[in-house]
Amino acid sequence: MNMRKVILLAAALFLLFGSAALANTISQNIRIFINKKEVDGGGLLVDNRAYVPVGEVAKSLQAIVSWNNYAKFASIYKPNVHMFTMRGTEAFQILNISPRVSSKVSFRVHVQVDNLRTEISGIKFTIEDPYGNETLIHERYRYDEDFPAGKTEFMLNTPDIEYTFQYKGTYIVRCWMQPFGDNAMQVVAEKRIIV
Repeated sequence: MNMRKVILLAAALFLLFGSAALANTISQNIRIFINKKEVDGGGLLVDNRAYVPVGEVAKSLQAIVSWNNYAKFASIYKPNVHMFTMRGTEAFQILNISPRVSSKVSFRVHVQVDNLRTEISGIKFTIEDPYGNETLIHERYRYDEDFPAGKTEFMLNTPDIEYTFQYKGTYIVRCWMQPFGDNAMQVVAEKRIIV
C-alpha cells in the first residue's frame, strides 16, 4: 500500500514539474525595444513567434489603435502627420528668448495629415514643458464647424496661441487624435521647441 502511494506521488510530481518545464520551453518572456526604448511588459515568444502588446507598439509608433470588443480584433492606423510651429509666416523650432522673464509668445500649430484610414471624432494639441507639465492649447471635435470629418487628407491651423515659456529647455507640442466611437485620445505626432 505504501509503495502504491509513493508511485502515485512520484507520477504526480513528474507530471507537475514536467509540464511546467515543457510550458517554459514552449513560451518565454522576451524584451522588446522600439526606437531604443524598452516596451513595458515586454513580449512573449511562442513557437518561435514574438507577440507584443498592440497598445504599446501603437504608442511607440505614434499610431492610432482601436479595439473592437464585439469581434475581438485590434486595428492599427498610422497616418502621415506633419506638424509645424509657426510665428507669423515663419516656421520655427528654436526660440531665442529669455525664460527668466517668463516670455509670452504667440504662435500657432499647422498640421498636414494624409493617409488617415479611420474616422476620427476629435483632435487636440498640447504642449509639455521641460518638467513634464502638459497644457491643452487647442482642441476640435466632430460637432465643430471646421472639423475635418470623413477626410483622409486635410490641413489644419490652430488659432494663435499665447503661451508663456517659463523655463529653458525642450518643450514638446503633441497632436492627438480620437478614433470615432472611442473616448481615448492618442498621440499621432510630436514637434519639439527648444528655448
